[in-house]
Amino acid sequence: MTDQPQAPAEKPSEQPSESFTPALGAEAVAAYLRDHPEFFAAHDELLLEMRIPHERGDAVSLVERQLKLLRERNIEMRHRLSQLMDVARDNDRLFEKTRRLILDLLDATSLEDVVISVEDSLRQEFQVPFVSLILFSDIATPVGRWVNSSEAQQAIGGLLSGGKTVSGILRDHELEFLFGEEQRKQVGSTAVVALSHQGLHGVLAIGSRDPQHYKSSVGTLFLSYIAEVLARIVPRFTTTLRPVR
Repeated sequence: MTDQPQAPAEKPSEQPSESFTPALGAEAVAAYLRDHPEFFAAHDELLLEMRIPHERGDAVSLVERQLKLLRERNIEMRHRLSQLMDVARDNDRLFEKTRRLILDLLDATSLEDVVISVEDSLRQEFQVPFVSLILFSDIATPVGRWVNSSEAQQAIGGLLSGGKTVSGILRDHELEFLFGEEQRKQVGSTAVVALSHQGLHGVLAIGSRDPQHYKSSVGTLFLSYIAEVLARIVPRFTTTLRPVR
């Protein structure tokens, strides 16, 4: 009896291993597309399958959505540009008014000319309803408003100590010192700048009926310029000034 050849042993069937693909989140997809903006140019067939819900419940293509976003962004940028242009025009007007006032101050031949130029320009050119120019001295001068230096220090010393322009809502006693009892009730917000140069000390204040007009962050560059020039011109016409202590 001959031996029958044995069939080779069957190997256990191998199941194809399933490749593990991590799920991509929306943020990962968005980041990839942001880094590869040309993706849809090479896979434009996907655009036919994509739909983005519209506010009205309809569907618009990605290109339409992109155009809508670009259009909205363009409108926003135009609004910002318009606001910047408005600010630039306002600054141009303020610069021109400031230039005329400074020239008038340089042409002044008396202390009376200086006081009149400042008060008239701020009220008429700058359209400021409340203006106060006060100079500090222990000896009164017939031109303008002069107060004793210790009185000024007691009333508004807190506004003068920093050496910077202060703007916002002031306390009643500060408003009364600057603008008087009657006008104090009408002033909503104020910008105040100290005058200080070579023995001259004083204060220049402007006020508005609107409490929000002069905010704490309001730009006071032009007012500071006027105060600096004023502080250098006034001493030409008087020698009776003493510094605030």
